[in-house]
Amino acid sequence: MHAPLVSPTLAKFSTTYQTTPPRHLGTRYSPEGEFLPEPGNTVVCHLVEGSQSQKAVIAARQRLLDMPEADTHLAFTPVSSLHMTVFQGIIEYRRSWPYWPKEMPQDSAIDAMTAFYLERLADFPKLPAFHMQATCVTPLGLRLTGASIEDDRIIATWREAFADAFGYRHPDHETYEFHITFAYTRRWFEPDSLPRWQVMLDDCLDELRAAAPVIEMRPPAFCAFADMNHFEELLVFNPV
Repeated sequence: MHAPLVSPTLAKFSTTYQTTPPRHLGTRYSPEGEFLPEPGNTVVCHLVEGSQSQKAVIAARQRLLDMPEADTHLAFTPVSSLHMTVFQGIIEYRRSWPYWPKEMPQDSAIDAMTAFYLERLADFPKLPAFHMQATCVTPLGLRLTGASIEDDRIIATWREAFADAFGYRHPDHETYEFHITFAYTRRWFEPDSLPRWQVMLDDCLDELRAAAPVIEMRPPAFCAFADMNHFEELLVFNPV
């Protein structure tokens, strides 16, 4: 029997492909997988507590945790932190344009920036609800798109409105991939482990989509965080 083909997405986790350490290693988390202080703010949708889709997402996360390499190659965030980012706020180690508004000093305290945005977001417009679906499972979690073309259009409208409020657009603003993070890479994978991961990831996606065709999420919320373990909702944007 031939080994399953490894997708280009998964191949990027291989030591054959990667020659430098993972991007956030040493700033967001330690080599041992402990999350480090990295304060900031963001706009996210948390999963609906107790929902069928939350259970399906947690089951998908467990499939990754059960793989032999998980303990040594990945740093998992807690279940309570599971969310989809709608718009990226500011963060400690990214203090320059276009990741930081031009009108605020780049040495502003993170708490001061959060207070600044709480005031600025007080009059955020009312926008329609949107629905998301999982389209891919990777070693880091789920990739998502709108459940329909209309949902894609609506969430793009949300992102445009947040870009106006936050005062910047990241270089990937138009091509941003929505996702739910399960883990971060601590070390790259040996190539011979990836076919096993490909089988698991493909099965995992099929099971998830069958159990949860739409991922149930709470309304977008402006959140503050000290690290990747917890995202505190400060202001909720209820849709029309």
